[in-house]
Amino acid sequence: MSPRNSRSTAPHEIVERALELSRADGCAVIADEHSGVNLRWAGNALTTNGVTRGRTLTVVATVNGAEGTASGVVSRSAVTKDDLEPLVRAAEAAARDAGPAEDAQPLVGGEKASADFTDAPAETSSDVFAAFAPALGESFRAARSGGRELYGFAHHGVVSSYLGTSAGLRLRHDQPTGTLELNAKAPGTDGTVPRSAWTGRATRDFTDVDPRELDAELGRRLGWAERRVELPAGRYETLLPPTAVADLLIYQLWSSGARDAAEGRTVFSRPADGDGDAAGRPGAGTRLGERLSALPLTLRSDPRAPGLECAPFVLAHSSGDDASVFDNGLPLTATDWVREGVLNRLLTTRHTAGLTGLPVAPGIDNLLLEGGGSRSLEEMVADTGHDGPALLLTCLWYIREVDPATLLLTGLTRDGVYLVENGEVTGEVNNFRFNESPVDLLSRAAEAGRTERTLPREWSDYFTRAAMPALRIPDFNMSSVSRGV
Repeated sequence: MSPRNSRSTAPHEIVERALELSRADGCAVIADEHSGVNLRWAGNALTTNGVTRGRTLTVVATVNGAEGTASGVVSRSAVTKDDLEPLVRAAEAAARDAGPAEDAQPLVGGEKASADFTDAPAETSSDVFAAFAPALGESFRAARSGGRELYGFAHHGVVSSYLGTSAGLRLRHDQPTGTLELNAKAPGTDGTVPRSAWTGRATRDFTDVDPRELDAELGRRLGWAERRVELPAGRYETLLPPTAVADLLIYQLWSSGARDAAEGRTVFSRPADGDGDAAGRPGAGTRLGERLSALPLTLRSDPRAPGLECAPFVLAHSSGDDASVFDNGLPLTATDWVREGVLNRLLTTRHTAGLTGLPVAPGIDNLLLEGGGSRSLEEMVADTGHDGPALLLTCLWYIREVDPATLLLTGLTRDGVYLVENGEVTGEVNNFRFNESPVDLLSRAAEAGRTERTLPREWSDYFTRAAMPALRIPDFNMSSVSRGV
């Protein structure tokens, strides 16, 4: 139901009223207004479309006690003004029942207010597909004539987040997010193994997405798959496309908490007998300052990165190892996690920064890998497979952690693994299970191509704003053959 109808109140009014009702020592309130539209298709025909609207309200209550400050967090959907007092009281009760919060800090203060804080929430509508939908219809016709079927979906959503605190903050951020996933399928040339190819895009508004171009690319890949070659497990020269690089490095970012590293639990922990463990030195138990890649690669996040813009302040709906509700409203700035190949920052809240002696570096909702070359993936293919069979991947999926100490990950290839011989794609091979660490891959990467915006396929439900280059890995570990498509 629309947040503008009679059963609702404007989000900024909801925030203000919740703060007025609070009897806690401190309070932060986040109102998230959601709107979304989607299209789905199968077999070259639209199947469903829909529009959604909703609201989620999160109340953070903090209560001071003799042993420290406790916090209580309660989130609920479809909240109206009449629901507010029970929700605020529930957050206060949760705080009183909890012990002192380990991550307790003063709420972020200052009389800071977004100029549009009292404006109505931004909303999406089916108009976002005004140019995309007719082009999709043309793609259906082209696919049909080419003997392939298209499956997939397009989604566009906007979340308007309103943050108010008893310390004086009144901040607002509008986050548009669009994703397109497109599969093309065709019968196998041998009548048994079907051919399948995938591509995806992330976008803010669908004005930069042309499904006709994507369908043409998928048709080319299905053509490659007319020749099928079986390869054994082993280490192969492999080209990882940007989407696969993004999936691996997002997992690396999620695993880069400073506290866990300083306490010896992750790949970013310094070995116990290594140099520089002197007590009291900031970050002494971590690998900060260590070179991770011979290539001059910079892995960074920036809330103002063009095309990948995200919230420029912390929006924390719960506390965890790398996020704290006490940090809500903390400004975010561009952060280099790896700078020119050297580990430069680890994830911290204000609390874990204090524990480790490292700079405050909260998570940011985008990720970019830069500093490689200027060559496209197609140009990199031309220099591949001259010393034996090489592989060009489409994407990875079902990625899981095997060993946090090395960040060893396992997963599967999907929707097209292509054989490259003497600079040309000459066929499709079977799928594989891989075992690799993204940190180790950075150290072994022989080339990085041109950075481009990409959709991380595995994490597209959680993390869509990424820009990555293709990477050339001389010895990517395909640990076993997978018979899945």
